[in-house]
Amino acid sequence: MLQPTRLEQRIDAWARRILASTPTTGFRAGVVEFGVFLVKQAWACLFGVLLLVAIVLVRTLYPADLALTRNDLLTLIAIAIQIVMLVTRLEAGRELWVIMIFHVVGTVMELFKTDVGSWQYEAEGFLRIAAVPLFSGFMYAAVGSYLVRVYRLFDLTFTRYPPVWITAIVAALIYANFFTHHWIADMRWWLTAAVVALWGPTIMHARFWRRRVKLPLIVIFVGAAGFIWIAENIGTGAGAWLYPNQLDGWQMVSLSKLSSWFLLMIISVVLVTLVYPPRKQKTSVPAEADTEEKLES
Repeated sequence: MLQPTRLEQRIDAWARRILASTPTTGFRAGVVEFGVFLVKQAWACLFGVLLLVAIVLVRTLYPADLALTRNDLLTLIAIAIQIVMLVTRLEAGRELWVIMIFHVVGTVMELFKTDVGSWQYEAEGFLRIAAVPLFSGFMYAAVGSYLVRVYRLFDLTFTRYPPVWITAIVAALIYANFFTHHWIADMRWWLTAAVVALWGPTIMHARFWRRRVKLPLIVIFVGAAGFIWIAENIGTGAGAWLYPNQLDGWQMVSLSKLSSWFLLMIISVVLVTLVYPPRKQKTSVPAEADTEEKLES
């Protein structure tokens, strides 16, 4: 089991004292379990939520004519958030490596996509590479931060997880397709079919508090893609970046983008497994172990 950080251990001990008297069965027990799930999810999303709040506040409240541009300010805020999370031990050094990989992978994609006109940022500020402000890489890093934190907070294990080397090949093909589909046939639906074939049988086992639950992993991928799509609508609504059809006035990001975010989730998950290999769920558990409930989609 991945060890929580010192701060998380203190919070866990405090929460257990508060919840010790709650019932173990019945409606109230279910409400408590669901409440713990929501709190853990919020805690895992901390980096992304702070960055999204900063984007909205800076883009809507910060004057556009100051010497320190909004894009540069967002980059400095993102760096500050990362430093604070490391200093306070909200993230471990090993997790920083995962986040840096996400940063590089995301920035490379941003450089290409802005060059071909898939989306664009305001041409302002010094902290940028070509047309890409450096804060954009932190948006991908926020996804990496969430995945490594949720892996630890929910003590994730898996049944029938596909071989990591095969998933790495599929992830590499997905990443390549984000570039090559501009010149050759878009293979996203073939790649999506490969993802369903590989991860479709996989069950994720997660601990909320007292109980462990079982969830189809493919459903988790779809749900995460949906949340990223919602965040993208908030980001474009604030004007942090825009798609071509939003230049004359904001409109909702196309639902077709969900397929892109679904495939991005695959790349993200595989990157995390290269550092934190997926742990198998034990086939037998002691009688005193927590019960498991399967949540069907």
